[in-house]
Amino acid sequence: MILSDKTINKMIEEKTLVIEPITKEQIQPASVDIRLGNTFSIVDDTPSGIITLGGKIEYKTIVTDTYLILPGQFVLATTMEYFELPDDLTAFVEGRSSLGRMGLFIQNAGWVDPGFKGEITLELYNANKCAIELKAGRRVGQLVFAKMDDSALNPYNGKYQGQRGATGSRVFMDFDK
Repeated sequence: MILSDKTINKMIEEKTLVIEPITKEQIQPASVDIRLGNTFSIVDDTPSGIITLGGKIEYKTIVTDTYLILPGQFVLATTMEYFELPDDLTAFVEGRSSLGRMGLFIQNAGWVDPGFKGEITLELYNANKCAIELKAGRRVGQLVFAKMDDSALNPYNGKYQGQRGATGSRVFMDFDK
């Protein structure tokens, strides 16, 4: 079941769903608008020019209110909002169509697990031939919340729990190396 604005407001008021900071304008009929934070990270060059799944990946991170994403560039960004989902709620991350029409692809894994706490890292890609100026605080997408039929037996407690800022890949920590 997708949550309505009425239910989202009630959960925020009861603090069973945490979204900070939030304004009433962000709450839409069936979603919550997410805004771009001010932290951006790009993969640091490796001497070999190869990124492996088994090694730690280094990133260059900057904090700025304005970021120019170049044509063909990939950058990690973060939401301005910090989230805490209860164990019986999940969320889908959707990019804004208006930005997609400019050639800016916004994704994360598309999914937020029940029990997740932290800012959401967004993967941005500029498919346009022109640079796109990004501004912290601008709406970049929305979260659509879905109520589960029961609480998760094993709510999220993984390698990204509590993340803040544009958090790079931690695939090297996977158990199936």
